[in-house]
Amino acid sequence: MNLLGWSYRYVGPPDLRALVRPEAEGRRIHSAADFDDWLSTLTAADLAEPFTFVIDSAGVLRLAPRRSEHVVCAGGGPVLGAGEMSFRKESGQWVVGEVSNQSTGYCPDVSSWPTVARALDTAGIDHPASFTHEVVFRHCPVCGQLNIVRGECFVCVFCDEELPQEWNVDGAGR
Repeated sequence: MNLLGWSYRYVGPPDLRALVRPEAEGRRIHSAADFDDWLSTLTAADLAEPFTFVIDSAGVLRLAPRRSEHVVCAGGGPVLGAGEMSFRKESGQWVVGEVSNQSTGYCPDVSSWPTVARALDTAGIDHPASFTHEVVFRHCPVCGQLNIVRGECFVCVFCDEELPQEWNVDGAGR
């Protein structure tokens, strides 16, 4: 673990990693002005949907339209957080309406929230106190399949074996 949080490696399909191009990376948001500038380039359809986000290895929020792959948004590198985020206007300012760690490319643990919050704070964007939708990812040590744990049922949906309580997706030995 570094000072910013755990780092998550890409664990998704190799064909999606092949889409990574420097010009397709997510927009780095260092400030509210960066965010406003980026929003001005988007269509009404883009603004109506949640956005793909990552927190890059420097702790900076990167945003891209929803249909962007997280690995592309991140430029192919490891991330400190990833998921989907929507925004709404409140008292004339943009704030985070909903935010999740839903990224099957990186499968970040719910414990990545403080790093996400820190990046939003740095960018001057108000946000909820935690993820509004948490996704619990686990890798089955028996059959090797990726699982989304629902209702605190830590059982593999593919082979019925017990799943670990601790995050174990990319094998980095947290």
